[in-house]
Amino acid sequence: MSNDRVIIFDTTLRDGEQSPGASMTKSEKLSIAKSLEKMKVDVIEAGFAIASPGDFESVKSIADSVKDSTICSLSRALDKDIDRAAEALKGANSGRIHTFIATSPIHMEHKLRMQPDAVIEQAVAAVKRARNHVADVEFSCEDAGRSEIDFLCRIIEAAIDAGASTINIPDTVGYAIPEQFGETIKTLIERIPNSDKAIFSVHCHNDLGLAVANSLSAVQNGARQVECTINGLGERAGNASLEEIVMAIRTRKDLFNIETNIDPQFIVPTSKLVSSVTGFAVQPNKAIVGANAFAHESGIHQDGVLKHRETYEIMSAQDVGWNTNRMVLGKHSGRNAFKTRLEELGHTFETETELNHAFANFKDLADKKHEIYDEDLHLLVSDNNSGQFEDKYELVSLKVMSCTGETPEAEIVISVDGKEFKGVSQGSGPVDASFKAIETIVHSETELTLYSVNAITSGTDSQGEVTVRLDHGGKIVNGLGADTDIVIASAKAYLHALNLLGANVVRAHPQAGEGV
Repeated sequence: MSNDRVIIFDTTLRDGEQSPGASMTKSEKLSIAKSLEKMKVDVIEAGFAIASPGDFESVKSIADSVKDSTICSLSRALDKDIDRAAEALKGANSGRIHTFIATSPIHMEHKLRMQPDAVIEQAVAAVKRARNHVADVEFSCEDAGRSEIDFLCRIIEAAIDAGASTINIPDTVGYAIPEQFGETIKTLIERIPNSDKAIFSVHCHNDLGLAVANSLSAVQNGARQVECTINGLGERAGNASLEEIVMAIRTRKDLFNIETNIDPQFIVPTSKLVSSVTGFAVQPNKAIVGANAFAHESGIHQDGVLKHRETYEIMSAQDVGWNTNRMVLGKHSGRNAFKTRLEELGHTFETETELNHAFANFKDLADKKHEIYDEDLHLLVSDNNSGQFEDKYELVSLKVMSCTGETPEAEIVISVDGKEFKGVSQGSGPVDASFKAIETIVHSETELTLYSVNAITSGTDSQGEVTVRLDHGGKIVNGLGADTDIVIASAKAYLHALNLLGANVVRAHPQAGEGV
């Protein structure tokens, strides 16, 4: 590989999905993978094939369908993991097995309960077994950020000799500081005799808010693959953000003197897709993809931008997909325009029934608001995909009374397995009353741990996107609801979460640790 290019390795579908409540269906994962392929992401880590039958099927589906990106499956340094990953990747044009084992003293002693020499032996055996299946093998030193440099040199040299062509140095717990982490990468490349036979990669977590800074420091010191996620999604405080990594390298080409293959015009559409699928709203001031990323409130800034954009903007909003090729649909738009625009956004329908259902929802929305934007379409399809299993609960009607000086009251009718039930309750507000009215019927014994409202577009007729996170005995799900009426959107989100619990669409974290 040329030393003037950084490989972008996206792990939204694996590490990103390990965010509590961020579980995705197979078709949602495939939709995101196709959007990543359009963006020209080099490597897509599609999942952890051994973790569950659902993860296996997702990896297999993506490997069979996505042809322009390398498709990767994570595996522990265990024979059964590696063989399962290889089976899922059989249909890939370009497949990679990513195997890992912990290398820090604390992990080896307390988690693996293995001596260092035994860890090296197991790592070598895993890489060799993976190389028997695929030509492209990546090896990761889990918790490398807290590992001893001498031991890292030993195990990495052995892994490269065994056939690993990519070596990943993860900051698993987000402990590193940029200057120190960059020096670690430089030292490893200089000290390991066969380092020239592998690409060095980094996978940084954001516990101290330094994941992007650590990744970029590593790139400046010789790393040529960065593992990252859309919107910085991931466990705990998340991962390095793909959009920030890519645009930092692109914007500061004078400093980095390297490039990526990424087509940045697909960054914002992919961000919106991931947000709508997971229910994790993007904060307005998020770099690159936040709603305010290119907004200017200060009069001085506005005046400067109007005179010469570069006075206060270091990159173009259009370059990353804001308002690019934007087609506004309305109630007079036909099925073909609807289908075509969704395909441009990365959504496809497996059956005519799915298309018809989504189009009917589109027409219903078009009767409520004058113009329908891409953000609305992402939500429509996300809602359509949520119906892949039989819903136990469906909203029939909702009536809310909220007057100044009086306690709000909600009267709701929901269908439970096809039979209608009515619930009435009061609450501290119309949403609280609605949720309590639902509970008079379902008695779910869940705990509401998150309630979030996000306006999808501007204007008073904007759809409100509501995310509801429920915890039921440790099972965590995110329900998503959207409507021009925020109270109805809230009820939809609550029922969606209950349906996910009923269908057991939850993420059980694989592996004894947290992966890389």
